[in-house]
Amino acid sequence: MTRTWPPPRIAVLGSTNMDLVAYVARAPGLGETVAGREFRTVPGGKGANQAVAAARAGAEVSMIGAVGSDDFGVRLRTALAESGVDTGLLRTVDGPSGTAHIVVDDDGGNAIVVVPGANASVTGLTPADEARIAAADALLLQLELPLEAVVAGARAARRHGVRTVLTPSPARPLPHDLLELIDLLVPNEHEASGLAGVADPRAAAEELLRVVPEVVVTLGAAGSLYAARGARPVTVPARRVRAVDTTAAGDTFTGALAVALGEGRAVPDALAWASAAASLSVQRAGASSSMPYRSEIEAL
Repeated sequence: MTRTWPPPRIAVLGSTNMDLVAYVARAPGLGETVAGREFRTVPGGKGANQAVAAARAGAEVSMIGAVGSDDFGVRLRTALAESGVDTGLLRTVDGPSGTAHIVVDDDGGNAIVVVPGANASVTGLTPADEARIAAADALLLQLELPLEAVVAGARAARRHGVRTVLTPSPARPLPHDLLELIDLLVPNEHEASGLAGVADPRAAAEELLRVVPEVVVTLGAAGSLYAARGARPVTVPARRVRAVDTTAAGDTFTGALAVALGEGRAVPDALAWASAAASLSVQRAGASSSMPYRSEIEAL
């Protein structure tokens, strides 16, 4: 499909963290110490990750959130700007930036502990935040900010007719009044099961359609499942690749999906394009550092 111009305008209300990543042959069990082979600090956070993914995929992206007054805050802001993300609404607050402590094993699997830091200060919107959301084609939300900020963002988007995309991660119970504000829900299969109370991804998606009009369930190596009210479900397989690090695969998928949908691609094509972006990211180490540029996605 020919690239649209102007590109989609995407606002991201979410977290910005520094990822502290240890690479090991296998993750330690409780009370166990294992030797690691490498350590990296990589800019991340689910909000920032989705912002970088969307910007590299070709959207005009604005980041709404907060970093701390520490060195990590400076590095996080710089990394976003270098990927083409507008950081004019990224606040700096006294204290530490958010951090994510990540262990990645030789199979590409990961375990993560998130410490919110500055992200915890984002409990609502400023007038400038709402104006930026109002000017966007889509708002991307996750759950690493306080829930009241997520709800405020979703309400602002609904007031201004802006498409709202929620990644319900980290998994937690969500109030019905938030879900009613969401246009597209993008959980992984475990999050979908937890929200719906149903183990099977297809059945979980159908249950979630009671409260949201569209759902995309990411299925890891099995691909993704799209379901919408009044339409037949669509399943798109994932590309077969050897995963090195799956840390930001879901955020890469969501950011690229938002761009593809914003360009008017048909759902199967949008899912396949987002899957191609995610397949590139899992073959590289790190979160935002692993995310592909548009030219790389188009080359597949």
